[in-house]
Amino acid sequence: MTSRAMLAAALLALTQAVPSDSVSAQGASGGAGLNAQQRDGWLLTLQYCALCHTRTNLHSTTTIGPILSRDSAGGRDDVLRQVIADGTPNMPGFKHMLEPAEIAAIAAYLKTVPPQPPKQEKH
Repeated sequence: MTSRAMLAAALLALTQAVPSDSVSAQGASGGAGLNAQQRDGWLLTLQYCALCHTRTNLHSTTTIGPILSRDSAGGRDDVLRQVIADGTPNMPGFKHMLEPAEIAAIAAYLKTVPPQPPKQEKH
């Protein structure tokens, strides 16, 4: 088993949420409801994106980067792929780590993630 497959298996074993619930959950029960490309994108999102684009705990209201969804990059697939590949001033690019098909898989997965409503502050 390759290290990527072992990592994916470990991530699957540790996650319980359904991926379409929100990207902040970053989990799935076997990628339920996703096609093969989207499931690959979900796993890559867990591996490369979750650290910065999810809340660190249930009570956190902040993330390092924005919460990702189908509305990310203005909902434009071409812009999303470019941002993943080339990065931004605040995010590294992944074109030297990920193949174009892997970047496309992440974009395909994010197209399945509905935007999250704003988290309400507790008073």
